[in-house]
Amino acid sequence: MHAKEMAEDFPVVDAESDAWDAVTRMAERRLPGLVVTDTAGKPVSVLPSSQVVRILVPSYVQDDPSLAGVLSERMCDRVADKLRGKTVRALVPDDAPEPATVNADDTIVEVAAVMARLRSPLAAVMDGDELVGVITASRLLQLALTPR
Repeated sequence: MHAKEMAEDFPVVDAESDAWDAVTRMAERRLPGLVVTDTAGKPVSVLPSSQVVRILVPSYVQDDPSLAGVLSERMCDRVADKLRGKTVRALVPDDAPEPATVNADDTIVEVAAVMARLRSPLAAVMDGDELVGVITASRLLQLALTPR
């Protein structure tokens, strides 16, 4: 099986899109992440949902999780407000790895190797310069575990 046969229609976002809208879409559809593209539709990054969760948690709480208990209920309820007025580009760390992209004719093992190397929950499937779909880690596992 080749990557283009494994690929699914999947929402992608432009790097200049509104962060709140993108994360809302991610949450509503329970997506493991989003492929972030430039204005020409070329993947520039993958924004995993785990990265968004990390952005929501103050750095001092990440350093010492016991401090989470001292945050007021009101502050906890407003933690996602920090997404307002930002672009998706602002959510992608400067040191983010290259986007997980695979060729349309790559095999399941080639796709898995790219996703594993980049620790990415998604792989963008490219046919030349065209994004033809996305493969999620759960889709890849489903196909790998299905007897042929």
